[in-house]
Amino acid sequence: MHPTIGPKIGIIGLGTMGLGIAQVFAQAGFPTIVTDAYQPARANARERMEQALNARIASGKLTPEARDATLANLHIAESLTEFAACALIIEAIVERLDAKQSLFASLEAVIPASTILATNTSSIPVASIASTAQCPDRILALHFFNPPTAMKLVELAPHAGTSDAALTLARAITEAAGKTTIQCPDRPGFIVNRCARPYYGEALALLAEGHSAEEIDAAMMAAGYRLGPFALIDLIGADINLAATEGLSAAMQNHPRYHVFPALKAQVASGNLGRKSGQGFIHPAQTLPKTNPEIALRIESTLINEAAWLLNEGGATPEGIDTAMKLGLNFPRGPFEALAQHTAAKVLAILQSLAAQAPANLKLRYAPAPFLTR
Repeated sequence: MHPTIGPKIGIIGLGTMGLGIAQVFAQAGFPTIVTDAYQPARANARERMEQALNARIASGKLTPEARDATLANLHIAESLTEFAACALIIEAIVERLDAKQSLFASLEAVIPASTILATNTSSIPVASIASTAQCPDRILALHFFNPPTAMKLVELAPHAGTSDAALTLARAITEAAGKTTIQCPDRPGFIVNRCARPYYGEALALLAEGHSAEEIDAAMMAAGYRLGPFALIDLIGADINLAATEGLSAAMQNHPRYHVFPALKAQVASGNLGRKSGQGFIHPAQTLPKTNPEIALRIESTLINEAAWLLNEGGATPEGIDTAMKLGLNFPRGPFEALAQHTAAKVLAILQSLAAQAPANLKLRYAPAPFLTR
């Protein structure tokens, strides 16, 4: 626990994400100003944070003194004028472009030109949010993962017009709060949500070919993954996974690499969403069968190819992508580490074989990224 330090941080939006992000900064010693347009969310914010901190005390991860110091750093604001003193303001409001643009316009009327405006979006282009701003050079994304208090990764995404000064300060503040920041391009899904698609998508392709969900998960767990793709869908919720897949597919012009498989749509239509509904693809847990290493090699090859396509678009590094995938999804290795293990020749051979067997509408799904063929 740190004493109160450094610049004031503002958080707007007090849902699960916003309150969690506020706790991250308040716990790291930053004076943290928060608000929400919804009055009841403001009214119970301190109580909700105290409950979260008390749970950590109960599990032996926090002292009562640290809880009190964290809560002392939390200030609940009734109006946006109170954010004028902040060096960094992060919005965690509804995922709607007009709402985010409108909020930033209201903030720009009351804050100095030096204040950084960050969005926690995971699906809206940062450039679109910045397009209506007076000072677009101060706008960037700081994408936290749920729950923000436990997840180490923050994706830092500038748009083409973000200033170096804003990037440097946003990184420094976020890292001072104990997070690992990985810079990524302002592309749909940033790094983690984009590069994770084949983990689910190729598992669903295997399911469509007649493999069982249990067999597929067993193969990935034998390869070192903590959760197989179907256990992960069951954990996240099939409805959430479908929304993310459909959103990315639309943003990427319905390219076959983001194909929405009928089995996922059918799962959502059936209401068997996973843990939250009591029934999913493999939840409640069943005994996993003996493993098939070919399945793991196929899924990892498509993960490698997706990461290589993202690399091709610029704004990311192999090391950054690997770190993001390990921290954001608890993967045992990143795609480029997997590539070093398997070799480009083997991955290309697998992609070629998959393309040959795929139905016509999915052949392009396995087109190799230039990075693999150089």
